[in-house]
Amino acid sequence: MGSLDMKHLESTSLMMNNPLDPEEFRRQGYMVIDFLAEYYKSIEKYPVRSQVEAGYLRKKLPVSALYHPVSMETILKDIQTDIVPGLTHWQIPNYIAYFPSSGSTAGLLGETLAAGFNVVGFNWISSPASMELESIVMDWLADMLSLPKSFTFSGGGGGVMMGTTCEAILTTITAARDALLDQIGRENINKLVVYGSDQTHCSFFKSAKIAGISPNNFRTIKTTKTHAFSLRGDSLRSTIEADVNAGLIPLFLVATVGTTSTAAVDEVGPLCDVAKEYNMWVHVDAAYAGNDCICPELGHMIDGVEKADSFSFNAHKWFLTTLDCCCRFVKDPNALVRCLSINPEYLKNKATDTNQVVDYKDWQLTLSSRFRSLKMWMVIRSYGVDYLRNFLRSHVDMAIYFENMVTKDKRFEIVVPRSFALVYFRLSASAVIQHSGQKFLEQETLNEINTKLLESINSAGKIYMTQSLVDATFMIRFAVGATLSEIHHVTYVWKVVQEHATAVLARRSISC
Repeated sequence: MGSLDMKHLESTSLMMNNPLDPEEFRRQGYMVIDFLAEYYKSIEKYPVRSQVEAGYLRKKLPVSALYHPVSMETILKDIQTDIVPGLTHWQIPNYIAYFPSSGSTAGLLGETLAAGFNVVGFNWISSPASMELESIVMDWLADMLSLPKSFTFSGGGGGVMMGTTCEAILTTITAARDALLDQIGRENINKLVVYGSDQTHCSFFKSAKIAGISPNNFRTIKTTKTHAFSLRGDSLRSTIEADVNAGLIPLFLVATVGTTSTAAVDEVGPLCDVAKEYNMWVHVDAAYAGNDCICPELGHMIDGVEKADSFSFNAHKWFLTTLDCCCRFVKDPNALVRCLSINPEYLKNKATDTNQVVDYKDWQLTLSSRFRSLKMWMVIRSYGVDYLRNFLRSHVDMAIYFENMVTKDKRFEIVVPRSFALVYFRLSASAVIQHSGQKFLEQETLNEINTKLLESINSAGKIYMTQSLVDATFMIRFAVGATLSEIHHVTYVWKVVQEHATAVLARRSISC
């Protein structure tokens, strides 16, 4: 029976191609690299925002999986004809929506190498190089950001690379929650309160909900245009005092550096001072703007971070590092380990028992993690700190250039002062009134006109922008940061905006 089994296995092996044959990998790998190189070479021929309708792909693909293989040549043709039309092209120079997702040769190839090695990192013994490189690179980043030594491994803290800000906040809320409930009793979880501003990213409240915090205990503290939509210490204090007087227990605060809706920068230092009076955990979310803070002239934006408990930024936004790579630093790793540690028999090993290695499974939500540090290491080594700083500065300069063009066209107004590489603008009420002959214009009507302007711009496919709505004011966001963007692209973007504004105002004039 054993010989028959062996013959069957040998026969089956002859009929199958090894899916990891080195020479076939080389051949197909060259094809994929060539495909991507041509994509980047001709990327500007595509509409920035996909023009397909919902459900388009199901009409093109088979109802069920194929039982027999097709060639890589065929697959790449199908990608070109079926997949590419359904992509919104985040790497096109005229992509200025949401936040950037900048890529690079080093970042992309680092991702390729990490996928090729395909190590499964959870503890040191599972892949010593991935664990150690991550801790080294995180200390490099802390130094580049001039973070206090307490956020580094040599200073008793340390950092980890995660998928997203949501993971960074969820794990820190959970650590803060468990530490406090261990003192006051698990039965008091419904008394815990978390705090942010009305500009804080929605991922904070999603994370708090997952962590078991009652939605009734989410505090979104109002900010004002007078203070550039920044969360201030006095507003936090009055909110906390009201909760304490109601018998509730302050737990966690998110202070944001570079909010999504207005690029606002919260008063990190004063907020930490207030929070610490109530023994709260403070997390600084610098998902976007933290990248820019490696530039010495912008480092002051995170002043006060030395008083916080944790800090994170998304390198996949603006650091030439492909998605995903959220870098989170903590002062007290033990708070995370106490909360997140798991150590079943099948994970036990002598290295872990020495307490001289980092097991990242105890620092994060997932057990296993990707080899993210490899691409970050390659980006830093390939370009160097000086180049990275100048890369970021170039986008800030482009935003200043765009802002200047907006201010010269009297039909438009800057709604919120530029911050980092973000500009918020709209057609002004005076321009609409002048073209329509109306004497007065409701805010809601002005919002509708700017909404139509934005949709007109995006539907044409030449550029892609998104919006914010703050204090019932609709704003168009200019968020430059694509790796391929240059100053002439910014000029072109503004020309497109002006052309569509002229058309929208003309239609308004006719309708009135």
